[in-house]
Amino acid sequence: MGRGNEPPRLPEGSFAAWSCDRLALARRGAEECGDVWQLEPGVYVAAAAGPCEAVLRRARDFPKESSPLFPPLSRSGGAPTPEEREERAYAHAARMRGLRAQAVAARIGEIASRTARFADQWPTGRDVEILPQVRHALAEIGVSYLFSEDAPALLPHAAQLFLAREVLVQPSRWVWPRWVPTPARRFRTRQQIAFTDALRPVVRSRRASGRLGDDVLGQMLRPSPRHGLLPEEAILDTLPGITVATFETPSRAAGWILLHLARYPQAASRVAAEAAALPADPAATTSTHLGGLPYTQALVSEVLRLYPPSWLLARRAPRETRLADYTVDAGTTVLVCPYTAHRDAREHPEPDRFRPERWLSDAGPPTKPGAFLSFGTGPHGCEGTALAMAMLTLLTAQTARRHELSEPPGPEPSYHVTTLEGLATAGLRLRATSRG
Repeated sequence: MGRGNEPPRLPEGSFAAWSCDRLALARRGAEECGDVWQLEPGVYVAAAAGPCEAVLRRARDFPKESSPLFPPLSRSGGAPTPEEREERAYAHAARMRGLRAQAVAARIGEIASRTARFADQWPTGRDVEILPQVRHALAEIGVSYLFSEDAPALLPHAAQLFLAREVLVQPSRWVWPRWVPTPARRFRTRQQIAFTDALRPVVRSRRASGRLGDDVLGQMLRPSPRHGLLPEEAILDTLPGITVATFETPSRAAGWILLHLARYPQAASRVAAEAAALPADPAATTSTHLGGLPYTQALVSEVLRLYPPSWLLARRAPRETRLADYTVDAGTTVLVCPYTAHRDAREHPEPDRFRPERWLSDAGPPTKPGAFLSFGTGPHGCEGTALAMAMLTLLTAQTARRHELSEPPGPEPSYHVTTLEGLATAGLRLRATSRG
């Protein structure tokens, strides 16, 4: 950052600590150095609501690097052509038709049924490592939401895509150029090809029959008055990433939510009381029923505030610009930290306290831009926000309705930074006892 007005910097040696305890260092930087601070030369952290919001919304000044975990197989490499960029924009718009709030509301019954099944199948009376079961349940929901009746054939491939993602994002002491075929990248490509090979006949069958479907894939198969039909390869290239995204990040969030149901039994009881009004047949659940769970939604939002699943987001300035009171040089990396923005006492009174009531309307939920960034914001905000909130709210309600959760004795679950961005509970074990 710029000449003569660089932001505060933590003492030398802090970067070494960054790899050991990133959360503590991020919090320390926010407290000691302010809203924007320097991590090392050329790397700075936006730690408060205002700067975080500015970076994420100013996509021209701080673009998101196009380095998808599942790059298009149909392109050999290099920068996309203008036609490919337009195609990707059209694919994104087509996906969003199936992910917008109205589309999610129309399928609440399906989501409720699968979250109820998860709660019904939770083994009671013994300690269970619950995250694998949560991930499987949410994968079933996400893949079904995308592909409907074709989901069972694609679910095993989605699980392998998730495994490839986990292998790919494992920390490494070496940073290899993107063109180097590391073992992790080769494994990723094999799984991506397998998923694409399974999806291709589904796309062709739907187009040949004319029964496109009302799911996300069906929306992508519908022609646009402006663009016509999306090419087959554009559909196949765009779906591996969104398939994993429908359950990977929500699974991390669900771990923290279930842990809070165990640690705060009064809050869990209040969720259970709300959930008692849900239909006995989960398939009959509607968006109206979902709207009747305000405290449950508040609890989900509060956990997402305290433990944002994506706690750190990276952006790079392609040219000189301004951020807060500083000049940002071209090539500077800016790390956006929702974790510290969410724990800023100026935006959230008693920021470290778990208090779902802060999200209820009579208590005045946080409204300042940047005060809540668990789903990002701006042009690259999460496409599946409505779907994720429906999944997490109904999973929370159906679980609390059926079970009282508790932690086994022993050490507490630890923070686990699964990637540079990801925050999850490591080895979370919980015990469920049937409620009532």
